Amino acid sequence: SQVSRLCGELVGRVGAFLNRQIEGDWPYLWIDATYVKTREAGRIVSVAVIVAVGVNTDGQREVLGLKVGASEAEPFWTEFLRSLNRRGLRGVKLVISDSHEGLKAAASKVLKATWQRCRVHFMRNALAHAGKTQRRMVSAAIGTVFVQDTADAARAQWRSVADQLRGKFPKLGALMDEAENDVLAFMTFPRAHWPQIYSTNPLERLNAEIKRRTNVVGIFPNDASITRLVGAMMLEQNDEWSLNRRCMQLEGLQTLCDTVPTRLPAVAR
Repeated sequence: SQVSRLCGELVGRVGAFLNRQIEGDWPYLWIDATYVKTREAGRIVSVAVIVAVGVNTDGQREVLGLKVGASEAEPFWTEFLRSLNRRGLRGVKLVISDSHEGLKAAASKVLKATWQRCRVHFMRNALAHAGKTQRRMVSAAIGTVFVQDTADAARAQWRSVADQLRGKFPKLGALMDEAENDVLAFMTFPRAHWPQIYSTNPLERLNAEIKRRTNVVGIFPNDASITRLVGAMMLEQNDEWSLNRRCMQLEGLQTLCDTVPTRLPAVAR
């Protein structure tokens, strides 16, 4: 009975946290997925644990949403983003994630936001088209794009590198042609924010901790148990972030604000 009571209290706290109203403008939204195993109809299956983290125009970071689902198809992403909208999410200008076509379509439709393809994940995809002995050269060539001072210079360098690599790596050349706008989207935003918005790296530590804690469990009995454990972790992380200084420079953030800069924090302190 004591365990049941504690679990009930935890479910209540996690539910209140994950369903709270979101206040203010959130120009940057990072979304990433971690996979865990659960039992479903007598089978063991992998499900996606989606976490959304945002930064508001005060430079404060918060966990805004969590969703467990069997698929990363567009309907799943659309419902997840709509649930954030229903809770008050607004002002999103850039969504940063790995290459998920479903998320890209949902972000455009639901949030009407630009999509940034994670640069780190793109580089892994690009290097898969080169031999082991040539990957350092390919990485260095593509890396020259990201040291350019302006978006126009970066785009010119991107096309130059793509043309140089196309003859030897035709699939890589095609990949670069396709991904140019998505990988370089961050360069149309304030330069001070570039190091934090070109990839999902700000979520890597969070995902690593989720993986470490869920690996201890191994196989979850149901989706609700996943939400309870990961939701409690996100609540704890959010409290820790609330005690720290802002994670992003204010320079440029106010220019991304849709509303008068008078807001309440998304979580009551």
